[in-house]
Amino acid sequence: MADNEIDNSASIRPVPVAIDSRLALDGGSPVRQSPWPTYDRGAVCVYPEDEEAALRAIRSHLYFRYDYRPAHETECGRFEAELCRYFGCKHALATSSGTTALALAIMAAGIAPGSLIACPGFTFAATPSAIMLAGCTPFLVDVDEDLHLDVADLRKRWTSEIKGIMVVHMRGFAGDMAALLDFADDMGVPVFEDAVPALGAELGGRKLGTFGLAGAFSTQSDKSLNSGEGGFLVTDDSALFARATVLSGAYEGRLRRHFPDGEPPIPTDLDLPLLSFRMDEIRAALLRSELERLPIRLAAFRTNYDYVASALADVRNIQIRRPVAPGAYLGEAFIFRVPGRAQWFARALCHEGIEARNLGSDADTNIRAFWNWRFLFTGMATAAVQDLLPNATRYLQEAVDIPLSSTLTQADCDHLIAAVRKVAEAAAGQP
Repeated sequence: MADNEIDNSASIRPVPVAIDSRLALDGGSPVRQSPWPTYDRGAVCVYPEDEEAALRAIRSHLYFRYDYRPAHETECGRFEAELCRYFGCKHALATSSGTTALALAIMAAGIAPGSLIACPGFTFAATPSAIMLAGCTPFLVDVDEDLHLDVADLRKRWTSEIKGIMVVHMRGFAGDMAALLDFADDMGVPVFEDAVPALGAELGGRKLGTFGLAGAFSTQSDKSLNSGEGGFLVTDDSALFARATVLSGAYEGRLRRHFPDGEPPIPTDLDLPLLSFRMDEIRAALLRSELERLPIRLAAFRTNYDYVASALADVRNIQIRRPVAPGAYLGEAFIFRVPGRAQWFARALCHEGIEARNLGSDADTNIRAFWNWRFLFTGMATAAVQDLLPNATRYLQEAVDIPLSSTLTQADCDHLIAAVRKVAEAAAGQP
C-alpha cells in the first residue's frame, strides 16, 4: 500500500439501505428523512460529567482565571497542565479562540509587523484573519489534488519577505510536515501549525500541533473538544510562551504564576500590549472534563470515517481525499472530488438527506475558498483572484465536503454510503 492511500483492508459490511433508484432531486424518495447530524443541530458529545464540571465552576463564583488561588488550583491552570501531558509539550496556554491562539503564536515569535506569512489557499478564513490580527500579511500558496499545501509551489514563489509558514491541517487531514519543516529550515523561518480542525489527530505517532514552533487549536462547537468558543496554544519555546501569556492578558506580574519554579524568561510584562485573549474558568472546567473522554470521540471519528471511506473506495467516478501518511487524519469530514459535476453532486446529496457542500461552488460564499476572502482582494474580480491559485481553484471546485459528527451511528453512515452510491450511479448514466 502506498503511503498516501487509505487502508481499505478491513472487512467492511455496510448494511443495505432500501432506496428509490430515482434521485430525490428528480422527484424520487430521498435515502434519508431525518436531518443530518451536525454540531449546529446539537449533535455533539457532551456527557453528564461534563455538564456537572461546568456547573461546579459556575457555583464557585470564580470565573476569572487570575483570582486569589495559585495557578495549579484554577480550572485554566489545571487544563493547561493536562494539555501539556496529553500533547507531551512544555507549555500550553488557554485562549478565547483558535484564531487568537494563532495570532498570539505569530506575535510572540517576534515576527515583525508587515511581514508575509505563507498559508494555503484552502483553509478557513480565520487563518488569514489571524495573520492579519498579528499585523502581518497572508501570502497564499496553492494546494495539491488532495488539498494539502503544495510545498513545490511555495518553493517556486518564495520571497525573502516571507518570515513564517502557517500549515493548516484542514478538515482534520495532516499537512506534509516533513517536507514543510525541511523547507522552512532551508529558508530559516519558523513553522506555525493551524491545528484548529485536527485536535487529537496524529502523524507518524506524533500529535499534530507539536511539529512546529507553536500549534494552535480551537474548542469551538464542531471541534473534538467543545466549549462553544475557546482555544489553546501549545509550544516548547518558553520565551514564546511567556510573551504569548502576557499578550493574552497576564498583567501586573501574573506572568509569574505560569513559571512557579523560576523567573519568567522575559524581563518585564510591560513591554507588550494586553489583548485580553484569555479563557475563562467555566470553559476550562468543561474542557477538562471533556478531555478525559477525548479518546472516545477520536475513536468515533476514526471508526465512522474508515467505515465510509472503505465502503465507497470502489466508486470509480469520485476521488476520495488521500492522507499524506496512513492514519494521518481525524475523520471529522469526508471529502471527495467529482471533476465537472461537484456542484450538482453536492446538491443531489442534499436532496437525499445528506448534508453536503461543494467547497468551490459559484453559488456559495463558502469562506474556505480563498476567492471569497474579499478582505484580501478589494476591487479584484473573482476570476482574477481565482487565477492566482489555479490548482486550489480547480480542486475546490471539484470537491464535495460532508461533515461527520462523532455522534454518527452505523445507520447514519449507511445512509451516507447509499446516497453517495445512488448519486454516483445516476451521474454515470448521464451524458
